Order: sequence, then structure tokens, then C-alpha cells
Amino acid sequence: MDILFEDNHIIAINKKPSEIIQGDKTGDVPLNEKVKEYIKKKYNKPGNVYLGTIHRIDRPVSGVILFGKTSKATSRLSEMFSTKEVKKTYWAVVKNKPEKEEGTLLGFLFKNEKQNKSYQSSTPKKGYLESSLNYKIIASSDNYYLLEVNPQTGRHHQIRVQLSAMGCPIKGDLKYGFDRSNKNASIHLHARKINFMHPVTKENIEIIANPPSDPIWNYFLNLNL
Repeated sequence: MDILFEDNHIIAINKKPSEIIQGDKTGDVPLNEKVKEYIKKKYNKPGNVYLGTIHRIDRPVSGVILFGKTSKATSRLSEMFSTKEVKKTYWAVVKNKPEKEEGTLLGFLFKNEKQNKSYQSSTPKKGYLESSLNYKIIASSDNYYLLEVNPQTGRHHQIRVQLSAMGCPIKGDLKYGFDRSNKNASIHLHARKINFMHPVTKENIEIIANPPSDPIWNYFLNLNL
């Protein structure tokens, strides 16, 4: 595991694109169980290890994930996420250049549970939730553009849906309109950075995660953005 930050209260992991946060029908070992096992071994803890899941990112997405090592830290951080006191910054690689260098995307999203897919409407509808994010182009290569994205709401597949609706589907994201998948089933969406006030010490914490190693991510990472 790529451990980005750890103290007595919280632990932050750089999630790989193939990993799931919690157990699901696939039966694959989830990240939270791997972290529990790490804590159990490192600190020689007998019995069950407490680990609180605070937030999630989609399986094909990589980047920063926070877990609580105590119930107090977990509940406080969960509250901070719900009240938008935690600032999340994503990197997204797209093939098509947005019309504007930067902007705010507003829409209304509906999650189809059976399809595990969300749909956007430009106007309010029953069952659709308001959704917004800010984006800006921060770099480009011969074939792709790197967008920095700051979601203002935390809807299902929000960044994927809203960038696709703008005409800029994320590289590898077949579900939302990219023309071909990545070989490893990942998509080029990465939870790059998270900023928050520590739930116990009250320090300002910034955690940065490098994207997975591949030619496109490596090119943008080497620009020292």
C-alpha cells in the first residue's frame, strides 16, 4: 500500500485504480480490509481493528482515500465531508479541449441503481439532485488535456457525467462516452489532493497523491504542476 499520511487518528492511502473501498459482490479483498490488516500487524493489535470508512471513489479511479482509526475521528471527518469543509481536487485527462479554459458546470443528476450509472439534466426534475463542479485546463500534451477539477457537490459519478456532458469524456471511460477502454480497466481520473482541518489536532492538513505510473500520467506529472 502507498500510505500518504498516518497518525493516531487517521490514515490516508493512495488507492490503485483496480481497488474497491469496501467489500462488494465481486468478492475481491477491499482496501479497508487491507488497511485493517496493516494496522493489526504494525501495532500488534489483538482482536478486531477499528477502521472507519469516511468517503469513497469509484473502482476505476485512483487517488487519496481517508480512513478513520478512531470512531471520534471518523464521525468528525464524515461531518466535515457532508458540510463541505473538505476540499477535494481531482485530475482528469480528456481528449477534447473544453470550449472555455476554465468554468463551472451546473446540472441535475439522477442515479440509475440497476445500471450503476448517472444521467444529467440541465433543468430540475423529480429525483434529480443538483450538482456542480469547477474545472480548469492546467496542461496539455499532443493528444490530451489535463483538467483540474474541484467538485462542489458529491454526487454519484459526478465528475465523469459532467465532463462527458460538456463533450469531454475522461480517457478510458466507456460508460460515459470515451471511445475505448484502458487496458487495465482504469480511467484517467485521479483524486490528486485533499485539504482539511485535522478532526482532533485542528491542524490544516494537505495530502497529495501521485497518479499511477503510465505514459500519459507520467508526462503530466513530470511537468511539476
